[in-house]
Amino acid sequence: MKIISIDIEKIYAPVKTRKDFNISRVDELAEDILENGQKTPIQVRMGQDRYVLIEGLHRVEALKALGESKIDAIIVQARKH
Repeated sequence: MKIISIDIEKIYAPVKTRKDFNISRVDELAEDILENGQKTPIQVRMGQDRYVLIEGLHRVEALKALGESKIDAIIVQARKH
C-alpha cells in the first residue's frame, strides 16, 4: 500500500465514524504527534471531490488541533455491498 499526503480539508467523516469520538484521545494523540510525528496513516476511500474517512478520526482531529493542513493516508477501495 502506498502512503500519500492529502489535504485535511478534503476529508469527510461520516456520522458512523464519529460515534466513538473522544476529545481526550485527540489531546493525547496531538501531544504524541507533536513529539514523534504521525506514525500510522489514516485510511480513506475516494468520494466525489473528497476523501471519505474509513479509519483515523482521532488522528485527523489531532493534526487539525496542531494546525496541520496535510495528513498521511492510505487510499483503500470501497466495499461492494
